[in-house]
Formats: sequence, structure tokens, C-alpha cells
Amino acid sequence: QVQLVESGGGLVQPGGSLRLSCAASRSIFSLNIMAWFRQAPGKQRELVAQITIADRTVYADSVQGRFTISRDNAKNTVYLQMNSLKPEDTAVYYCNTLPRIGPWGQGTQVTVSS
Repeated sequence: QVQLVESGGGLVQPGGSLRLSCAASRSIFSLNIMAWFRQAPGKQRELVAQITIADRTVYADSVQGRFTISRDNAKNTVYLQMNSLKPEDTAVYYCNTLPRIGPWGQGTQVTVSS
């Protein structure tokens, strides 16, 4: 099964930007849909964005227009460009397949605060 490692999180001010990366342990050509999820304290994990092998994307209403998901199949990596960050975006961000088959990684913490 594929192992996924998230990175790129950190502390940013409201309105700032951050680029998250998700490195896969093997080729992602066979993974039709890759997605980013997030989980804030006291809340359930939610789907943030998804992207197909054909680069079709879908976003949650809360991040539409601010976040951009992309994938580089040659590098076995999925990205999440986050712009105009808000305090409400604070959460641990995870990547995985959709539907999920393998385990969750450790995620990467994103904290938006002044």
C-alpha cells in the first residue's frame, strides 16, 4: 500500500499563504483521485479538495477560490497551495486517496494566527 507523508505546514498570519506537499512512497499514476483533508480541534476530519488523474478538481465551499490542489505524477507528489488564509483554516492537514484505502499519515499542522 502507498505511504503518504505530508509537509509544509507552519504558523502564518491571516491573509498569508502556505504550500503543502504530500509525498507518496510509490507511483501515483494508478491513484485516480487524490485529496486533501483537514481536522480542526473538536471537529471531524473534512474533505478540503480533490483532484483526479485528469486534473479535474473539486473544492469545499469554505476554501473555493483560495486553495488550489495539484499533482505531479512524475514526482509522486500532491500539493495544496493555500492563499488568503483565515484563522478558520487552522487544522492538521492530511492527504489520501479518495476513496481512502490506506492508512492516514501524521499530517502537517497549519496554524493561522496573528
